[in-house]
This record gives sequence, structure tokens and C-alpha cells, in this order.
Amino acid sequence: MTNEALKAKIITMLPEAEVTIGKQYLEVVIPAEKLRQFARALKESEETSFDYLICLTGIDFPENMMVYYHLESYKHKHIMVLKTKTHDRQDPVLDTVCDIWRTAEFHEREVYDLLGVKFNGHPDLRRLFLDEGWGFPLRKDYMDEIRIVER
Repeated sequence: MTNEALKAKIITMLPEAEVTIGKQYLEVVIPAEKLRQFARALKESEETSFDYLICLTGIDFPENMMVYYHLESYKHKHIMVLKTKTHDRQDPVLDTVCDIWRTAEFHEREVYDLLGVKFNGHPDLRRLFLDEGWGFPLRKDYMDEIRIVER
């Protein structure tokens, strides 16, 4: 499926999605409350069949946190980037997708560990790399006076 055809399909699946064709991949921004339902639809639809979560990345913006999901369909050989943002930057929360794509389990733990984004419904959301005493070191407002990490 071409990016243009995939864009048209995405718009029929979720009309409120913001869809752009990026330099490399189709990029889709959706509201956080639609994440699980839309993710499941992307995986289960015969036309999209996004059966593999390549990567999940968290990004700290001044007003919110965004999470990017790089998805691939082995069947159709197409890739897209699904993006959603949290409503609150200080206490960011999104629903988990690890029951939809198993690879999300460790990616979500990494995003929680480094940015503090909590994933509702995650079966084992605990720190992955750091001790409980650490803050969230990839947040732009992170200060660590004890360990003398400066930005």
C-alpha cells in the first residue's frame, strides 16, 4: 500500500487523526483517548495489518509529553509513525499498548524510567535502568544536585 492509499485508509478509520506524509513515513497524530482503540484497529484490519511495533519513543515538549510508535506491517511492507501526546506534562499518563504489541512492554518501561510517562494497564511498570531514587533524567526540567549531573 502506498503512503497516499494508507493515508486515505487511516482517515476513514479515524477522521479526527492528523495525517501527513513525512520525508520517510506516514505520520499520524491522534488524541490520547483514542490510542488503544486505534492501535488495535491498525493491527487487526486486513488492509493495514500493523503487526510489529518497531520502536516506541518518548519526547519531552514544554506543554506535554509525546510518544511516537513506529509500526510496520510484514504482510503489506508498509511503515508508519503513530503519535499521541499526554494531557499533562507533570503527571503524564497514556494507556498501554503492550497487550496489542508485545514489544511495547520494555519500550514503555524505558519511557517511564527516563521520562516518567505512566502507562495505564501495563503489567509490570517499574524502573528499567535506574533506582527508585532517581528522577526522570530525560525530562528537560531534570535537576540532580546529588549526582552532579548538569545540563
